[in-house]
Amino acid sequence: MTAITTNEPEALNFECETGNYHTFCPISCVAWLYQKIEDSFFLVIGTKTCGYFLQNAMGVMIFAEPRYAMAELEEGDISAQLNDFDELKRLCLQIKRDRNPSVIVWIGTCTTEIIKMDLEGLAPKLEAEIGIPIVTARANGLDYAFTQGEDTVLAAMAAKCPDKAPVVESQKQERNAISQLLNFGKKKEEVAADESEYVNHTPLVLFGSLPDPVVTQLTLELKKQGIKVSGWLPSKRYTELPVLEEGYYVSGMNPFLSRTASTLMRRRKCKLIGAPFPIGPDGTRAWIEKICSVMGIEPKGLDEREAQIWAGLEDYLQIIRGKSVFFMGDNLLEISLARFLIRCGMTCPEIGIPYMDKRYQAAELALLEKTCHEMGVPTPRIVEKPDNYNQLQRIYEQNIDLVITGMAHANPLEARGINTKWSVEFTFAQIHGFGNARDILELVTRPLRRNNSLKDLGWGNLVKNEAKV
Repeated sequence: MTAITTNEPEALNFECETGNYHTFCPISCVAWLYQKIEDSFFLVIGTKTCGYFLQNAMGVMIFAEPRYAMAELEEGDISAQLNDFDELKRLCLQIKRDRNPSVIVWIGTCTTEIIKMDLEGLAPKLEAEIGIPIVTARANGLDYAFTQGEDTVLAAMAAKCPDKAPVVESQKQERNAISQLLNFGKKKEEVAADESEYVNHTPLVLFGSLPDPVVTQLTLELKKQGIKVSGWLPSKRYTELPVLEEGYYVSGMNPFLSRTASTLMRRRKCKLIGAPFPIGPDGTRAWIEKICSVMGIEPKGLDEREAQIWAGLEDYLQIIRGKSVFFMGDNLLEISLARFLIRCGMTCPEIGIPYMDKRYQAAELALLEKTCHEMGVPTPRIVEKPDNYNQLQRIYEQNIDLVITGMAHANPLEARGINTKWSVEFTFAQIHGFGNARDILELVTRPLRRNNSLKDLGWGNLVKNEAKV
């Protein structure tokens, strides 16, 4: 098909193929959530297969005495010969005795879904008996991507957030937790002066599990604009969940949190700020500008801040500028990463994605389209539920320089001389905010720098295998 050159901006092209969702089980969200929520305990309820998966996915953490366990269903459970309530009560009492968490999170799996185990009905009765809150989340393989396990857990936790701020010591600690961290070492007069810098605005709660350093960075960026973050979901401790009243503003940190966003809007009557996600200097700036516009604040200093970050990335930009990147689809971060890499000077013919929520990612899609127009490159085709066989043919035809893909496809592609990067690495890396753009490019350029090093050592370029699979 021959492209027709016009002066009109090219619109995004959405397609849907007949492939599988190409992602692994969302119970893997336990790997990062139990570390984020320090007073929690995660109980995964499933079969031995789920246990094997958790052992492989999180085996490296076994010596850290992690706060998660596996409740393996036996034949008696599946055939309804055992009492679910008694068995879960026994396990939760053991967890309370050994670990005494502030909350127990039940992670339902495919098996609990199939045998219709009433976890939501059992939880209120059991938490009344043992005296520990129980959050039920069905993070099973029926979801589109493994990252949506976090979405399910946060949506369940949103229902547990208090709707009023009681005047008790724990809530005072919640309000002041971040400010104490930011004001460490300052005098009372200096702290009072800092508090006066905030603009009087409707409370803002941010949702998404981010590492503590990133939470501090983004909180500081908003503070520079006079915006105070009232809380985070999830918080560092379950006892410090943010207050959510009707009319509060909320903003998501990741593209895979659409279920949480819907819960906050429909059940808690919060107002969602539809902003691009703060990934890369361009996305972070757009995120701050959108929040400022909603709050009626004129943003300041963002031009200099963004220019400073881009100047510090030049050594990486020289490596990828003019090269092409192809997303096979895995963790639902594809749109944001593609937008940032296009701004860095790359081209992106195709973005594969397991599932596309156009409403929740509307601002991100608009920024992607705008970025392509400003950089003078064609807009990528966005393929939902892509077919891997068809993708491989397109990778060969377009002579792609780098493919960002799931772990299952990386080695076969490398064997055919195609540069790859695991998409799961972006899930666990610190990629949000101005200061972490360098970490993204460190991951993206690593395979390209490796091949350049091999070339310098006299190994020559990797030759692509022309065989079609």
